Amino acid sequence: MCGILGIVAKSPANQLLYDGLLMLQHRGQDAGGIVTAEENTFHMHKGCGMIRDVFRTRNMRSIVGNMGIAHVRYPTAGSVSSPAEAQPFYVNSPFGVVLAHNGNLTNAAQLNRELFRADLRHVNTNSDSEVLLNVLAHELQSSTDNYQLDPATIFAAVTGVHQRCQGAYAVVAMIAGYGLLAFRDPYGIRPLVFGSMETEHGTEYLVASESVALDTLGFKLIRDIAPGEAIFIDDDGNFYSKQCATNPSLNPCIFEYVYLARPDSMMDGVSVYETRLNMGESLADKISKNMRHLDIDVVIPIPDSSRPSALQLANHLGVNFREGFVKNRYIGRTFIMPGQQMRRKSVRQKLNAMSVEFKNKNVLLVDDSIVRGTTSREIVQMAREAGANNIYFASAAPPIRHPNVYGIDMPTRQELIATDCSELEIGREIGADHIIFQDLEALKQCVSKVNPSLKSFETSCFDGNYITGDVTSDYLSALESQRNDGLIKLQRKSSTQLDLSFATMD
Repeated sequence: MCGILGIVAKSPANQLLYDGLLMLQHRGQDAGGIVTAEENTFHMHKGCGMIRDVFRTRNMRSIVGNMGIAHVRYPTAGSVSSPAEAQPFYVNSPFGVVLAHNGNLTNAAQLNRELFRADLRHVNTNSDSEVLLNVLAHELQSSTDNYQLDPATIFAAVTGVHQRCQGAYAVVAMIAGYGLLAFRDPYGIRPLVFGSMETEHGTEYLVASESVALDTLGFKLIRDIAPGEAIFIDDDGNFYSKQCATNPSLNPCIFEYVYLARPDSMMDGVSVYETRLNMGESLADKISKNMRHLDIDVVIPIPDSSRPSALQLANHLGVNFREGFVKNRYIGRTFIMPGQQMRRKSVRQKLNAMSVEFKNKNVLLVDDSIVRGTTSREIVQMAREAGANNIYFASAAPPIRHPNVYGIDMPTRQELIATDCSELEIGREIGADHIIFQDLEALKQCVSKVNPSLKSFETSCFDGNYITGDVTSDYLSALESQRNDGLIKLQRKSSTQLDLSFATMD
């Protein structure tokens, strides 16, 4: 769940890319980077932290040129923040190429071996994005005999990438001296849109993970990049596109609509806000039909992404809607923090309950989803401490019972509260008096209702059906072991840093 941008402008691109990353900051808070192109020269700056902390005036002055790509990084648990892992990544053979990637390659280990043994390429980090970059560079080399590129050979290289890479990937890249390339995996799992803006000097193009980046920068949304499709915009602003995959199909990650995307975004022809309203309406129907015994005095959302669902639920039940929690805007999204201990601590820093909305009331709390249960458990306890009589908890998403391998930080079953637990047991675990989950088919309808042409979704975290067809139990076990090793290293590092801090205090 990273955020990516690519722009071909008629004026300096640095400020546009910076402003666009601010609009995508919710997609990653660990690191950020911008690369611009000035003729055949790339100018790069990247680092760890929020965008406002990574870039200073001196950095902005150094990234010159009218074309560029940018990235915000979202870390997985166990990973260590490092400037080396920040994107975009760069290679200089056979062409200068920089790349930013959102998603996850499920065959990254195999590709890494192929790159070393057959393609004679070396990867410096543990990032699958660097693997993807080197695969693209190799395919560019294979697509031309004279080291000259044109749209046809570039699209042939993307076809080669599709044939070799498995998993989820939305990509923006720049090829020195040629232009901007963007493409999406054949299943369309991760989102990617593009738009244009007419200026007195000609047409400018912007590619982004979400349409909100286009809206705020004054670009008009043209459409989503189709699954398997590649678009190329050359240095002169000429636009080309081609379908580069065999039998592509659109299967967007449904969790984007539940939680990941901003509500003011359009993705695959769907308003995220409308889907969340539909989720609330669907929950209200379920409660009305099957849970009439619940005596609900007030509906309270868990800020922010559940607010539309909670409001629509309250309206359909004819129950008061209230804001019972005040959110500290200076705390990051707890779901994408890399350690469980950090998440638990941040919940109470992030939210504070107002007792006037809870005291002596039967409260229905509404959240977008329940992943690990850490946040939900703390929130229920806060509601009890604020004086609530009965606490009911509704999730706009179904129980999350399976690992996600396509770029969302929930890869092991042990960390998921719903693993091997019934809904009743989940309710008890978080301390709620009653729990209500969205049904999976109802969730699909909440999205399809906005765009009836959407027939299929990536829903593996709910039903264990991995759309790419290559995820085995052995793969999941290896991923789980790798993740656990990373968490142990992260805990040891945190413990060492804590010991050093106390030594300094002494």
